[in-house]
Amino acid sequence: MKGLYELADLFRQHARKRHMTEDHALGQRGEDLAHRFLKRAGMIVVDRNYRMASGAGEVDLVAWDGDTLVFVEVKSRQTADYGSPDRAIGPNKHASLIRTAREYARHAEVPWERVRFDVVNVVFSTPPELTHLRDVLALRGRY
Repeated sequence: MKGLYELADLFRQHARKRHMTEDHALGQRGEDLAHRFLKRAGMIVVDRNYRMASGAGEVDLVAWDGDTLVFVEVKSRQTADYGSPDRAIGPNKHASLIRTAREYARHAEVPWERVRFDVVNVVFSTPPELTHLRDVLALRGRY
């Protein structure tokens, strides 16, 4: 089964390159891998690329982990030569994730205490390496 997923990923990646930049296509492939990775870990992915109504923010994946609503940022890189991909999450992205998560949680009527922020790092080695960092922002009490 794993081989079929890898083959499908390659075809999808090839098709994306026709209408996306190389980096954007790579990011989409990373999100595909992260989505499957989280599903195998028992999480239920309920939304991808959720955008705020205003268009001001985006969350890559939204999933349930038991009774916790998880907002997942997926960071992808060709190599880890310059450190792990999550190092690219700066203060602006941090703030954007929080705003977007607040809007989503409000509409879904999920209390903020049941919200968590995770990051999935994807490094496109052979085979790709995925690392799931749980509760990375730990902001519940501060916002």
